[in-house]
Amino acid sequence: MAGTGTAPNYQHRRRMHPRRPQTTLAERWTLVDGIDVFYRESVNTPDAPVMMHVHGFGLSGRYLLPTAERLSDEFHTLVPDLPGFGRSGKAPGQLDVPDLARAAARFLDDRGIEKATLVGNSMGCPVICEFAYHYPERLERAVLVSPAGGVHNQPLSRAVGQLAKDGGREPRKMVGVATPDYLRFGVPSTFKMFKALTQYPSLQRLLGMHVPTLVVLGERDPLLPNAARIQEVARQTDNHVLVVEMASAAHAINFSHPEELAHVIRLFMEDKPIRDHAEGHRHTRIVEVHRGALHPEPKAE
Repeated sequence: MAGTGTAPNYQHRRRMHPRRPQTTLAERWTLVDGIDVFYRESVNTPDAPVMMHVHGFGLSGRYLLPTAERLSDEFHTLVPDLPGFGRSGKAPGQLDVPDLARAAARFLDDRGIEKATLVGNSMGCPVICEFAYHYPERLERAVLVSPAGGVHNQPLSRAVGQLAKDGGREPRKMVGVATPDYLRFGVPSTFKMFKALTQYPSLQRLLGMHVPTLVVLGERDPLLPNAARIQEVARQTDNHVLVVEMASAAHAINFSHPEELAHVIRLFMEDKPIRDHAEGHRHTRIVEVHRGALHPEPKAE
């Protein structure tokens, strides 16, 4: 176990544990490399495939729950707060993208899990790309929702403007979920993590991944290039990437469009053709933008 040899900080856990359950998943604590880690977990049969959800910049895993809960009957679902985020304890020094990828791997070690599908949003996507770079044998598949980072979000003033614009496009309930997380994360951590995120070679890592990878874009997401530009870049190499665009969605798709996202993830996991969802937001169109030459062809239905 990753936490062997260090005592848990029970005072921290009592202070940081939610007063009321925030999810239908079990809310638990573990100790990873001496750090208290808060996570949510589904209760499944032992042979259920593992799916771990990785949160974005400054946030906890709480805003990922609407999508994670909808997939929890089919997958052994894990939604941790990575060290330094949400209710988990802080690691010594400032975590960067490689540090967070290692923390994700150590969390899986702690849970006795060798291989998983990872679903990330925003900053969680570079973390997954780095995980794939260092631990390719441990990644079953990858789902990258609104992958942030790189030159499109530079400089900081531009990113702040993008975030402000996105805030007006997200559901109002997102404010109540995100604000406590951002306040807890703090301004100094924000600047340090932003620098690490924008300097990370996201595109290079993404196109070099060797497992089927789904990228989901929101048509109204101001933090990402438009779908045509992403399609243009993705076509320059043979890759394992499937790119899907979701109309009416902005950046936090895992929170704003959970029915549609869970639907697309199921299709991707089963290599079925991408199609609109019959339920959820009636005005949400879902279209395939790019299918890499190395990505599995859709199975006939």
